Amino acid sequence: MQRATLPTADLVVLLAYVTGIALLGCWFLRTSRTSRDFMIAGLGLPGWVVGLSIFATFLSSNTFLGVPGKAYATNWNAFVFSLSLPVAAWIAVRYFVPFYRRCGEVSAYAHLEKRFGAWARMYAIICYLLTQLARMGAILFGTALALQALLGWRLQTIILTIGIVATLYTVLGGIRAVIWTDVVQAVVLILGAVIILLMVLLGMPGGPREVLAIASQHGKLGLGDFSTRISSSTFWVVLFYGLFVNLTNFGIDQNYVQRYHTANSDRAAARSVWLGALLYVPISMAFFLLGTSLFSYYRTNESAMSDLKMRIAMEKPADPAVPLEARIAQLSDAEVGDRVLPHFMTTRLPSGLAGLVIAAILAAAMSSIDSSLNSSATVYLSDIHRRYLNPGVDERGAMRVLHGFTAIWGAAGTAAALAMIGVQSVLDAWWKLSGIFAGGMLGLFLLGRLAPRAGSRAAGAGVVCGVGVIAWMTLSPGSRLPESLQSPFHSSWIIVVGTLTILLVGMLVSKTATRQH
Repeated sequence: MQRATLPTADLVVLLAYVTGIALLGCWFLRTSRTSRDFMIAGLGLPGWVVGLSIFATFLSSNTFLGVPGKAYATNWNAFVFSLSLPVAAWIAVRYFVPFYRRCGEVSAYAHLEKRFGAWARMYAIICYLLTQLARMGAILFGTALALQALLGWRLQTIILTIGIVATLYTVLGGIRAVIWTDVVQAVVLILGAVIILLMVLLGMPGGPREVLAIASQHGKLGLGDFSTRISSSTFWVVLFYGLFVNLTNFGIDQNYVQRYHTANSDRAAARSVWLGALLYVPISMAFFLLGTSLFSYYRTNESAMSDLKMRIAMEKPADPAVPLEARIAQLSDAEVGDRVLPHFMTTRLPSGLAGLVIAAILAAAMSSIDSSLNSSATVYLSDIHRRYLNPGVDERGAMRVLHGFTAIWGAAGTAAALAMIGVQSVLDAWWKLSGIFAGGMLGLFLLGRLAPRAGSRAAGAGVVCGVGVIAWMTLSPGSRLPESLQSPFHSSWIIVVGTLTILLVGMLVSKTATRQH
């Protein structure tokens, strides 16, 4: 099937944006002369700048492309995740930000060694680096899949372009380049979402009222049921899942902890958390409304729906014995939802605006990748190189390590995305494995903060039990285990149950050891 080719006006907008972001990032080379500048920008950034960077890190390209598709195919149940953000932000501002600002360590994991020993720090480091590599590969690959239909370029070309540009300005400009480009990208992200939403609403004869009426008739506006079932995605399941995921972000994720240190004061750091969290809630609502609006729009435009389904059916691997009409009829809402936003962009947005929206998708991807690159390089220098390989490394050597690891990690993330072409099962397996190990990080952190008497043995017992529970909950569905031994929990419970297992087992072992003494 012939792919669309991006019009010249859109291509000019897109190339201008990518070039501008690269030049902006490289401009900060002059302000990243020391490792301190490269990692924490000399503690000199205002809170609003750091807050926009936190927001841009939250809003990945998977959110930009995936949330409208999710709202189209199901309802607003996943939006409950965003409702947990203010609660997580309050906890972060009250406890996490002061703790990290006070301890003075750039690394989010150095304090784990002080509390539980070197093994705890190394465990967290390995989990973090593994997760970031999977994250970069998944974002690059997912973004390239979406943009391929819009640009008409090969997947490899898109992946390499995004990977090289993001790595280049991160190597040269450090965290200051990451944060300031995130500010620009946050603005582009918001503009892109608003433009598409307005175009969809204006394309409906009855406007927003008709959108909501059609969506309501088809049950697209629900937040999920309020029952206490543990096996389905209820309102409460998503709320607890969102709370624990966001506590993980704010409490133990180097991407966020590093930003606390870049703010020019404790108050500015706290404001940055509130700004990033509170800005994400209405913007994520706009993306859900966009998906709902697209559902209503395509329900009232039969020709657009037919064209969309025709394209999807013709691009899927097909059984020659199954007629095209049957393949179209078999398409699920989830399959259509994943493609509805790119289809609307290519067929309905005027020339020039499509380029800006594609730039917004690229902005979401690059803001996630540059954060992962800089934070991973910081972790490597602080937690591995200075801790084990060369404790006395001088400033020039430290900068070489930061630049070199950023470039190597950028190449690794790009290679991971390239390796996922045609083998999506690798992505699923990688996410499962990284989820098993990373799920223990929040529990370990909370044990250190909430159980002052817990030592290395208690922490080790908690992590072993917690990771075991997480592995069972992750891998048992669809396994050869008897049905009675398989996890009855919905997958969103994994991080909740795993974290609480580590915390409670650690506390129990600690109390038992105290009584024995």
